[in-house]
Amino acid sequence: MAAKSQLYTCGSWIVKPGMEQSFIEAWQAFADWTSQTQPGAGSGILLQAQDDPQRFISFGPWDTAENITDWRSKQEFQDFISKARALCQEMKPQTMKVAGYSSPNVS
Repeated sequence: MAAKSQLYTCGSWIVKPGMEQSFIEAWQAFADWTSQTQPGAGSGILLQAQDDPQRFISFGPWDTAENITDWRSKQEFQDFISKARALCQEMKPQTMKVAGYSSPNVS
């Protein structure tokens, strides 16, 4: 079960028409850099809406709020945000914590 204190960073992204693949590639490179170099970072996930391919959600767990603050202060983070602004119509990065959890009933 996920602890209610678990922090996640997440982003809601609406990509400009025709820029979906460029966004996916930029996000993947940034997520790989993050998971390989940033203390406290877990695996990142990028979801794309099946019925609205310009809409994406990304998220990943972090050990501490300090890890997130340090990550966001890095030049690589700023570079990705600049690139995302050029590729997206809308974007909203956030930090969230677990408020509920469900798991399958395993016998």
